[in-house]
Amino acid sequence: MPKTLNTPYETDVILWSQEQARALRERDYSQLDIEHLADEIEDVGKSEKRELASRMAVLLGHLLKWRFQSEKRSASWRNTINLQRKRIALLIKGTPSLDAVMRDPDWREAMWLDAVAQAARETGIDEGAFPEACPWDPAETLDASFWPDA
Repeated sequence: MPKTLNTPYETDVILWSQEQARALRERDYSQLDIEHLADEIEDVGKSEKRELASRMAVLLGHLLKWRFQSEKRSASWRNTINLQRKRIALLIKGTPSLDAVMRDPDWREAMWLDAVAQAARETGIDEGAFPEACPWDPAETLDASFWPDA
């Protein structure tokens, strides 16, 4: 006999999700909170996009630092750049549709603004000194042999 679901989404999302998963596995469709399930499924995609944007902003911010403060280049910067490239590659491998996200002009613009803000904050260089748009295409940015020179 199926259990009745008692936990509202707004009260305890973790318990709610466990109950929803159980109802799905038991094919007890009458107990499903379809509207909130749909929202949560959409949020999974948004979360993946946010992670990609965050990692790309860190990567590009460090590439900007590499380019604009060549005298301060360090092993730490190189390690961060290499790590972000690897993590982004793994993220795209696990979610191939993210490759298309990287070509979306609006997404790229928002991510670039974050990268420039990060680079400006960490270098003390005015944001206006950096390119208005990303000068590197995604493939170039992710290429382990690419290092922007001054």
